[in-house]
Order: sequence, then C-alpha cells, then structure tokens
Amino acid sequence: MFIFATNQFLDSVFKAQTDENYMNTFISKHKKFILISAFRATKRFISENDDEYSVAMIAFCEAIKSYEESKGSFKGFAFLVIKRRLTDYSISQARFQKELSVEPASMDGEIENEEEVSALQIEIRQRSVEISVAEGVGVETPGSTPMQDEIAAVQNLLSGYNFSFFDLTECSPKAEKTKIACAKAVAVLLQNPTLFKKMQTTRTLPVKDISSGKDISVKILERHRKYIIAAAEIMQGDYPLLKEYMSYIRKALESEL
Repeated sequence: MFIFATNQFLDSVFKAQTDENYMNTFISKHKKFILISAFRATKRFISENDDEYSVAMIAFCEAIKSYEESKGSFKGFAFLVIKRRLTDYSISQARFQKELSVEPASMDGEIENEEEVSALQIEIRQRSVEISVAEGVGVETPGSTPMQDEIAAVQNLLSGYNFSFFDLTECSPKAEKTKIACAKAVAVLLQNPTLFKKMQTTRTLPVKDISSGKDISVKILERHRKYIIAAAEIMQGDYPLLKEYMSYIRKALESEL
C-alpha cells in the first residue's frame, strides 16, 4: 500500500511538470508543506501574507519542474530548493537594507539633482524589497504586480549573462554625458540585429563593434556593460513598464531615425 501511495504521488509530480493547470492544483494542495518548509528554513513562523511564502512557493514550483527520481524523494528535494531560495532572498534583503541606509533620500523621492540617481535606480530599490524572484524561474509570483512580473522576467533573462537585475543600482550611469553615451550604445545594438544577436549568443557586450565609428568611449562601455546589456534587452523585449524608465534610450533611438 505504501509503495502504491508513493508511486501515485510521484505520478502527480510528473503530471504537474507538463500540465500547468494540474500544477496549480498540486501546489494548492501542498500549501501546508510549503509553509512548514519555509518555517524550517527561516526558523520563524511564516504566513501566506509574508514575502518569504511567495519565495517558497516559487521555489516549490521550481522543484516540480526540475525534479527527477535520481534526486531522491521529491519532498526532500523540494525542501532543499526552498531553503536555498530563501537563503538567497535573505541575502538580497540584507543587501537592500545596506543600500537603503546609505541612500535614504532616493527611497523617499527627495532628490534635488536628477542626474545623481536615475528613475530606474529608484524603481529597482523600491521594488527589490517587494519582489520575490527565484533564480532561473520565469513564473509570476501569486499576487504580484505587473511591474514585479516584468522585473522577474528580466531577472530570469539577465541570469544568462551572469549578473542580476538588481546590479543595475550600482552600474547605471549618473552623469549626463555618460547617460547619453550608454544610450547611443544601446541604439547601436537595437539598430543592428546581427550585433544584438552576437551579444545574446556570446553573453558579452561587443565593445569593439559598438565603439568603432560611433565615437563612444571604450572605458564607458566597459564600466557600464551590465546596464547597456540590460537596457538593450528591455527595449528589445516586451517590458512596457520598464521601458518608461529609460527616457534617454528612447531619445537616442528617436534621434537616430
């Protein structure tokens, strides 16, 4: 009887891997397991209203999709994935709090010089405390906002370039001259499909190709490589809300037309 029950449970896991509607049902049936796993991982009580629960739920979905029998029991495997993602989340929150203590004005919107902190940087800081993104999982967080969904999708995309969406708080251009140079670099990529494809294939910014003939400083391209890659991917993709925070990129593209 025990063997039959075990096999039946594994059949449910594998069915959830290929049937999205069934996956939602499967996840709903195992909310208690997700909450208990989150409690064990964080050593504190977690409710369905906590951000940690959203992180744990996404991690549980990841575990379903990546599970194989060779990885042992599903629940043991799922707990390890949940624990890993909650640890990552805890580290990202600690990092955010450190940034917040350094730049409180940017969070309150009390910025006298718009060149010092870009609108995108402010948005990243505001949303990073709200969003729960599991690395490598392009699924929507239950109850998430459209902006959070876009950030989650971009975070998943940028992981292929080996950096995080939240790294943009550190590498976004601030000076007017630098912003314009980065915008021109993005315009070059978007107007040259071959070059854009090269960036996606090699997972690196084609600095020499961009700088040649456009009088763009190689030093600027190297220093703001992550920002340029992210901006190009956002402008090329279906991210209407994030595009609104890239006025310099849009102006550069309009001037090239």
